[in-house]
Amino acid sequence: MRIHCKVVVIAVCFGVFLLLYFLGGNTADDPLLKEVIQEEEEEDSNSSPSSSELGRNVAAKFARKPPAGVAVRPEEPPLKRRKEGKPINRGASVNAKSKSRSDVRRPVTRRIRAEEVMHLAVVACGNRLDETLTLVKSALLFSIKKIKFHIFAEDPLAPQFEERLNKWPRSILAKFQFSLYPITFSVGNADEWKKLFKPCAAQRLFLPVILKDVDSLLYVDTDVLFLRPMDDIWSLLKSFNSTQLAAMAPEHEVPKIGWYSRFARHPFYGVTGVNSGVMLMNLTRIRHTMFKNSMIPSGLSWEDLLHPLYQKYKNHITWGDQDLLNIIFHYNPECLFIFPCQWNYRPDHCMYGSNCKGAEEEGVSILHGNRGVYHDDKQPAFKVVYDAIRDFPFEDNMFQSLFYPIQTKFLDTVNTLCGRIPQVFLKQIEKTMKKVFEDKVVRHAKPHK
Repeated sequence: MRIHCKVVVIAVCFGVFLLLYFLGGNTADDPLLKEVIQEEEEEDSNSSPSSSELGRNVAAKFARKPPAGVAVRPEEPPLKRRKEGKPINRGASVNAKSKSRSDVRRPVTRRIRAEEVMHLAVVACGNRLDETLTLVKSALLFSIKKIKFHIFAEDPLAPQFEERLNKWPRSILAKFQFSLYPITFSVGNADEWKKLFKPCAAQRLFLPVILKDVDSLLYVDTDVLFLRPMDDIWSLLKSFNSTQLAAMAPEHEVPKIGWYSRFARHPFYGVTGVNSGVMLMNLTRIRHTMFKNSMIPSGLSWEDLLHPLYQKYKNHITWGDQDLLNIIFHYNPECLFIFPCQWNYRPDHCMYGSNCKGAEEEGVSILHGNRGVYHDDKQPAFKVVYDAIRDFPFEDNMFQSLFYPIQTKFLDTVNTLCGRIPQVFLKQIEKTMKKVFEDKVVRHAKPHK
């Protein structure tokens, strides 16, 4: 009996020993436990963690590896979850890095790009109210981006501008803003500046000084009409190099019949001079540039240059502020960008024979009716376009109420100097109207399902 009991005790002890040996061997061979033990030994050399911390570390290590025989469901593709109507959890991952990132929620910030607004300035004095409103109307008919109009007007005209503009349809009012300014000159004698060439025309020289919060600006005379989006000439600002700060068209294309090349008694830009009726400006660059001149070798800022320049040349200039601009850019040619004649198309380009190749190829982009041609019968081709835009009801069909009347009335001008080339006047405006039609009707039409 005693021998039997001893055998049983020995067998039980041997079994317990084998069980402990088996468990101890498997645990020592587990790579995760080896990793934990190795890391804990490294940490022991620096600090002695508590038993609870050690337990949490071990548990975390084992949590990475699923128990044997337990399957982990893979993340469903976003497309499959979208089809099944399930929410898409982008960025959810089972690896440690993604888990640590998801634990800390970062605020999501969206940068909303401010809508770009184009700035256009015009100066109106005397009886230029209707002419200026027709200019503004032509800019709004075809342009894409919003426009901020800076209207400089004599005191009696200001309330009339405000009243007339605010009566336009809401759909048109949503496309623009406007500010009214009095006629002011920061240096010199105001009465003298006001009478230079045409009433108030010299105001354009002071735009960089007055509009200090405006970076870039398109200035146009009141007798200008847009036959394509203002956006297109505005985009020329991106073509300026590092020294250019303004853009204008040549005064003439043919030196032999150009005014400056034949009659000017003062310096002027290039071979034929430039016309300032359409002037694109980077006002910020103008304000920060020191301009070379014939008076002070060190150069002068724009504002400091205007009055002494006028005092020196006032007895030699004919076209007022335009002559002063020609003198400035004669001494600073690197500052001027020249755009082609179709951006400032005048009677001079057709009354002596067609001499604007760009307009013949692409059509007129901006029509400049100087010499009073909108209001007399000397060049009826210009008057046809002006009358059609002035009388066009904003919300009518452009082809029926604008293009076709212009096309029909042009038949009466074919025997005149400028009416002989109707395609020059009609090509760009037809192209522009087709684009406006496509944008408003074709592209916004919902496809049939």
